[in-house]
Amino acid sequence: MNGCTSSECSHCPGIVCILGLLLSCSSIFATIGFTELTMVNFLWAAHQLHHSSEDYNLTMGVRGSLFQRAASFGFYQPLAILGFPYTMVLVHVGLNYLVQYWVHTDIVESIGPFEHVFMSPSHHRVHHGSNKWCLDKNYAGLFIIWDKLFGTFEAERKDEEIVYGLTVQPMSHNAVYLELYYFKVLYDKVRSMTTLKDKLKSLVYGPGWMVGTPRLGDPETFPDIKAPRAKYDPVLPLWKAWYIMIHMSTVFLIQQILVHQLSVSSWFNIITYLLCIFISIGTFGGLVDNRWWAPLLETVRCAIFVAYASSKPLSPFPMFDIILVTYSGASMILWMTQSMYILLFNQRIAFKTFKLD
Repeated sequence: MNGCTSSECSHCPGIVCILGLLLSCSSIFATIGFTELTMVNFLWAAHQLHHSSEDYNLTMGVRGSLFQRAASFGFYQPLAILGFPYTMVLVHVGLNYLVQYWVHTDIVESIGPFEHVFMSPSHHRVHHGSNKWCLDKNYAGLFIIWDKLFGTFEAERKDEEIVYGLTVQPMSHNAVYLELYYFKVLYDKVRSMTTLKDKLKSLVYGPGWMVGTPRLGDPETFPDIKAPRAKYDPVLPLWKAWYIMIHMSTVFLIQQILVHQLSVSSWFNIITYLLCIFISIGTFGGLVDNRWWAPLLETVRCAIFVAYASSKPLSPFPMFDIILVTYSGASMILWMTQSMYILLFNQRIAFKTFKLD
């Protein structure tokens, strides 16, 4: 009735799985390739966070932007139109992400003859390099044959060390800043253009494009990054590192509470929790970067948390809530003292400057 015999039907799922794998891998390539191979600047704003790490290790595999899902919309949906089951697509997407995770390592040098067909750590290291010869290379998610077909393949060079990160590296470890700063770069570039046509080009052409250059920019004008390049590495006292780790664990607990209560929470509570997480991560990043405003913001954050946690239970364990509120209160006093010192110190500098003038 369905057009094939029972013996033939037993092989259909395998064939469909293979076709689904190939199509989903093509979709992965299209997602990454269309974002970077065609180098659409406003899409790069959603992906540059993944490339901004100066260390190449497995943590980079999960270093994804808040906006990546939105930028990738439209590439997997055709699989559903072609008739592939939703569950099958999800499985293949998961497998693709798993493969793309493990290639973010500098420990594995080669995977032998498989490198002729599949993406490998060696191939992907080139993709993440900011050296001139690494730019716009090796986009594939699973099959490196796509890059060989489209002329974007570049083998890793043994005689030149790869420098990871962006060509213009942001000097920050603040996750919120790294998420958003490129949108300001994009805005400034659009504003600098004098015609509407050039303003649109600065959005949909490559990040390296300038007036009078090809669509992806002139490679001769790109920075020629070579090793060694000093990494951004602010000095962080041990006590501050432990402080941030403990409070980050608290934020993780808040995130888990949100996930657990998501189906029964109001939009107001969801937005409140998300703002709490967003502001906390931004404040911790400011503390890591030693920004002058971070102690002030951390004082306010701890005060709000103490006020909220004192008014309603956070967990089923009252003693845990007491410890959490006490610790947050002590943290508030610590950063309040730091903030007062910063404000008084800045005032003394301003007064001395005024007297000198």
